[in-house]
Amino acid sequence: MTLDSARGFASLAVHAGQDPDAATGAVIPPVHFSTTYAQDGIGGLRQGYEYGRSGNPTRTALQLQLAAIEGGAHAFSFASGLAAEDTLLRAALEPGDEVLLGDDVYGGTHRLLSRVLGPWGVRLRVVDMSDPDAVRAAVAARPPRLLWVETPSNPLLRITDISGLARIGHDAGALVVVDNTFATPALQQPLSLGADVVVHSTTKYLGGHSDVVGGALVLNDDALAERIAFLQYAVGAVSGPLDAWLTTRGIKTLAVRMQRHSENGAAIAAFLEGNERVARVYYPGLESHPGRELAARQMSGFGGIVSVALESGEAARRFAESTRLFTLAESLGGVESLVNYPDAMTHASVRGTEAAVPVEIVRLSVGIEDAADLLADIEQALAR
Repeated sequence: MTLDSARGFASLAVHAGQDPDAATGAVIPPVHFSTTYAQDGIGGLRQGYEYGRSGNPTRTALQLQLAAIEGGAHAFSFASGLAAEDTLLRAALEPGDEVLLGDDVYGGTHRLLSRVLGPWGVRLRVVDMSDPDAVRAAVAARPPRLLWVETPSNPLLRITDISGLARIGHDAGALVVVDNTFATPALQQPLSLGADVVVHSTTKYLGGHSDVVGGALVLNDDALAERIAFLQYAVGAVSGPLDAWLTTRGIKTLAVRMQRHSENGAAIAAFLEGNERVARVYYPGLESHPGRELAARQMSGFGGIVSVALESGEAARRFAESTRLFTLAESLGGVESLVNYPDAMTHASVRGTEAAVPVEIVRLSVGIEDAADLLADIEQALAR
């Protein structure tokens, strides 16, 4: 079946890379567990497959699906989001190159750049990516090789103008990378807004069920894609066949899940903003959010992540440990609701750095449960 790339997002999510099995007609393609493939004579590869690290039909299907939903020409699936980031950075950078990074990003990204690639000669600067003037000044002072953008950011949900930063970066000869994990392609399409590469932790919303770890890169540049493909093969941090299949299954329901995540997130953000025990709510769908207008322009929904500032670090810890339906756990983007205390959990590695998260912040990953039950849980946790 040839899929029309002009079809709607939900159709692409369900059908891209998912042709019925040629041998049996099975509507769901089989999971290919084989690590090696018979050759028709030396070098006579069937459809290009020879060894599981270099290629696997189930991973190929996922990569076709990822490219379709992000509107890219090339997609690569990895064993984790950080494996995807590491591969991209090594494909794009050389010792002495510099990355300009947002000051509100996933702690693992900052750790990878500062503590893993830093000793190999990659330099790092941080800036508030939601402030175009600050970015412009930082780029003018010393042009970086790469601009790394998270929008919405993790965990303070700042909104960055992707088109504007793409122009700033490209004028300086920089590669512009957008981590689209929070928004997903169901709500935001960074490549169409001028970004060069999209990064995902597919562990989160794309998988969507907290049962598979993975990462992805999507891009249009043929030369960069060739370098990434070589490193994917040569280093080998690829997604396994079952992981790829589970991610594919998750993506098929992404459109409807993101609609429910967004509806529940908006309801919880509105409730929290009106609560006297809450100092501040971070959610781009609120009128009070400074990036709301921009978010409404470049996103089709506001997502399911809500961060909240309590009156103190002690109050934030008590709240995070008092929920019942929200599970205290790291990660995000699953169908179940999670509560996270970033300072001691997901962002503990950036304590004491310019990317440190304030101790009074709690991050909520709002799931798809009944909104009334989630609101009741938050209300009792605040009371405690």
